[in-house]
Amino acid sequence: MDISSKTFSAKGFVLPHSLPVIVLDDCYHFPACHLPLFIFEDRYRRMLDHALQTDRMFCVGVSDGANDVLPVTTAGLIRASVKNPDGTSQVMLYGVCRVRITGWDQMKPFRIARVEPVLTQHAPSKTLRLLKSRALDLLPPPTDDSCESMQQMRHELEEMDEAEAVCDIIAFHFVRKKAALRILLEECCPQRRYEKLISELEKAQDC
Repeated sequence: MDISSKTFSAKGFVLPHSLPVIVLDDCYHFPACHLPLFIFEDRYRRMLDHALQTDRMFCVGVSDGANDVLPVTTAGLIRASVKNPDGTSQVMLYGVCRVRITGWDQMKPFRIARVEPVLTQHAPSKTLRLLKSRALDLLPPPTDDSCESMQQMRHELEEMDEAEAVCDIIAFHFVRKKAALRILLEECCPQRRYEKLISELEKAQDC
């Protein structure tokens, strides 16, 4: 749950027109979140090499259970990549912004998708601050093993000015239902996103 690294600002960031995609089951990556990945398949080793040689970016596409991927994902920036002696790699991917897959430039040996940014709808800043406070109040109590890290995480989230990023970080770390994660990722209105997040946190408290 370490969010000690400062969140990457998407302001002024130029999104490439296309990005490589690694397709995983039920792996929802959110903006402002760090996702550790173990790259071992040959096709994704090639994908990683391609990404490192170009924009240092790729997306985690979520399989729709058939032969395609869900349309909305997160453009990820490779913050660290360590290659092991056997050719596999440990990667830390940082979520930059929501993107929509509009088509495919390449399917083999790995996928390359055409992408466009998902535009965020306006929501009043005061409303988002209130919703942020409510969501923080609903975080689960720390266990003996996580007490210190939970306290640090809560403090860092309280200090963050980017209310939208706080919503995404909480969703990434604390929402477990895959259907809810999909809704939270695809929702383009931050106020509705927070309302869904709060609903999920309240349900978790009742369990």
